[in-house]
Amino acid sequence: MTVSETAVKTKKPMGKSLSSLIGGANAESGFNVDFNEIEINKIHANPNQPRTDFSEEKLAELEASIRKDGLLQPILVRPEGSEYEIIAGERRWQACKRVGLSSIPAKIVYANDAEAQQMALVENLQRDNLNAIEEARGYQKLIELSGCSQKDVAEAVSKNQATISNALRLLSLPEEVQDLMFDGLLTAGHARAVLSLSDEEAMLKLAKKIVEENLSVRSAEGIARLYGTQGMERAKRPPSPRSFKLVARKLRQQLNTNVRVKTVRGKHRIEIEFLDEDDLERIFALVTETTPTAQYTDVSTETDDIDVID
Repeated sequence: MTVSETAVKTKKPMGKSLSSLIGGANAESGFNVDFNEIEINKIHANPNQPRTDFSEEKLAELEASIRKDGLLQPILVRPEGSEYEIIAGERRWQACKRVGLSSIPAKIVYANDAEAQQMALVENLQRDNLNAIEEARGYQKLIELSGCSQKDVAEAVSKNQATISNALRLLSLPEEVQDLMFDGLLTAGHARAVLSLSDEEAMLKLAKKIVEENLSVRSAEGIARLYGTQGMERAKRPPSPRSFKLVARKLRQQLNTNVRVKTVRGKHRIEIEFLDEDDLERIFALVTETTPTAQYTDVSTETDDIDVID
């Protein structure tokens, strides 16, 4: 069958179910389908291809396999003018070009733009070879295009609904964290630990720490719990009295060292820093010479320093 003959096929209307789209390469699905060998230079990539990360290593492995055994699975295309646009199988097409094949086996499907996009998404999601962020974005795009529910998507790609839901949660991560996942620097397990935090700044801080220190998922989960606990303590902690700041400042001036007045688990503490034994003796002498009746004044015109750690 020639290109001109395939181009005159009648396209099917929009509105097909996901189950029809999944079986888009089968005649019983309601789509007109042809099988043919197509000149490889008459095929072009889909600009809306769900997969955007083509591993050079995987591409080289596929090239070697095609050289040895040929292409075992046809690509899926649709007519577009005198050429064809890939719906699914761009990696196979690229590998065949590297091998130097002049033609490639293809299933020709007559689908409109929306149907072609949904087929591409479903085919890639079913193959289970997208990275976690590509997969999440694919589910989201499929829901937007088809208006279906998470349950429908789960059935369409033969996965548990919880899997779809957990994947979509990744899209609530800050963009910078999603980029780290896309680049393979964070796993889905790491991402779940990051997602346990409610503060975006804390999420980004933890994600960077995971990458910089090459933390395991278990370590990331432990740090996430620590971050969460600290956040709750800060939220519950009442502001310290102004007198704490004033006393800390006065002591710091008198002792010529850093002094903190703080509250820990309901108990008030004064912390005085010293360098060594000699410095400790110096501070002790100053403290013992200070009379109990010494007063501090309210320096209301001064800017508050960070003298209190709650």
